[in-house]
Amino acid sequence: MEATLFIYFSLFLSFCILAEHILHKLRNHPPTPFPALPLIGHLHLLKKPIHRTLSNLSARYGPVLLLRFGFRRILVITSQSAAEECFTKHDIVFANRPRLLSGKHLGYNYTSILWAPYGDHWRNVRRIASLEILSSHRLQMLSHIRLDEAQTLVRRLFRISTANPEQAADVEMKSAFFEFVFNVMMRMIAGKRYYGDEVGNSAEAKMFREIVAESLRLAAEKNLGDFLPFVQWFGSSGIEKRYVQLHHKRDKFMQDLIYQQRDQVGSDESCFGEKKRTMIEILLSLHDAEPEYYTDENIKSLMLVLIQAGTDTSAGTMEWAMSNLLNNPDALKQAQTEIDTHVGADRLIDESDLAKLPYLRCIINETLRMHPPTPLLLPHESSAECTIGGFKIPRGTMLLVNLWAIQNDPKVWVEPSKFRPERFERLQGSRDGFNFMPFGSGRRGCPGEGLGLRMVGLVLGTLIQCFDWERVGEGPIDLTEGTGITAPKAQPLMAKCRPRSKMKILLSHVGASHVP
Repeated sequence: MEATLFIYFSLFLSFCILAEHILHKLRNHPPTPFPALPLIGHLHLLKKPIHRTLSNLSARYGPVLLLRFGFRRILVITSQSAAEECFTKHDIVFANRPRLLSGKHLGYNYTSILWAPYGDHWRNVRRIASLEILSSHRLQMLSHIRLDEAQTLVRRLFRISTANPEQAADVEMKSAFFEFVFNVMMRMIAGKRYYGDEVGNSAEAKMFREIVAESLRLAAEKNLGDFLPFVQWFGSSGIEKRYVQLHHKRDKFMQDLIYQQRDQVGSDESCFGEKKRTMIEILLSLHDAEPEYYTDENIKSLMLVLIQAGTDTSAGTMEWAMSNLLNNPDALKQAQTEIDTHVGADRLIDESDLAKLPYLRCIINETLRMHPPTPLLLPHESSAECTIGGFKIPRGTMLLVNLWAIQNDPKVWVEPSKFRPERFERLQGSRDGFNFMPFGSGRRGCPGEGLGLRMVGLVLGTLIQCFDWERVGEGPIDLTEGTGITAPKAQPLMAKCRPRSKMKILLSHVGASHVP
């Protein structure tokens, strides 16, 4: 009897799966792997790193692929032509974000610039970010902070490398880049540093570091509750509880900073000097003009997005760039020669020099091509039915653009697995149609592109100018990817550095200087 029931159940299940597959074709939906299992759909096919798994599936089924992750339809794009359709002809259709748990709990209930649906609120928040915080003028006003932190990093490396003059010093670069970007961001936001020997272990610094660590842990974890709601119903993962706890910590921390900045504005008129104004002070000063937009919640939300989206990605790009340069010493030497020619050894590089260093820009672009900061971009969601690649895409479909696959496609890029910065010598900006778009495209493209390129260019240029670099060990640097939406290096980069002979005098002065 039990065997008969099992046979009937198996036949019924097979019929349902087959019927769904036939209906899929009749509706002219994109190709999909067969079969999609009940409840979980295609989740069983996913292996880390996900962008490589999706690339392999697209190579088999086509560049426009429709999957089902639990109860969500997922459109996966792996060709520049399909990406162009999504971000031009159907840009408004795909201007929404899916409602994920992170957007609910870390995005102030889907109101942050990262997670807000397309509409008036999002347009206003985007305008504030683009004009008041991330414009070229505002970034230039805050350039002294980035230069200051780059010199602090140089001073630290110089101190380490001269401790034993007989041999090059081993340096763990991941933490060095990580501390640099977080100190830059927090000094621009609130005028404070939270990493480094000078900071100490104050309660505020400790809390900030705990928040950052927990944010990175959560970002690296798979949240099945976004695709299988019953996982959250049974509370088996506990991840939503952790989101809620993290939100409370982040919100309180940022609110305290706003209180401090507001008190400072009221007590010190000098803070209105352009170069001394933090991002929070800038936004607070605009409250009277548009009080409905410059609320504490909107300010907190925007600052937290800057921290979330502008730090780990930039630090990761720096680490990937140095890793590839150490594996390609000829490219490293060419970059040093370029900097020696255009900057010299009498002063340190600054951001105004970056425009005169095209090969350095090629190195950054090649790094962004091979290791895009978000390999799948951030997810979009269709607000109406549309047609992509001749296929009908239902309303409410989540869009994943596999940028890694597009930028490493051998049909477009010659020997894509090889680090060849010279392939970008013809490119003036940071876009090459839809073959190369490391900061996304369309209405939801990243507004922090200018800040990211300035930070990465300044640090890489400074380290190349000041030090000679070598690999630790005999073999090449391991370029295996780790887990997380930014696909960081699996193994932190270790490198040997020693001051270049022509830079020692200048570095000794930088090492002795005091940076406030």
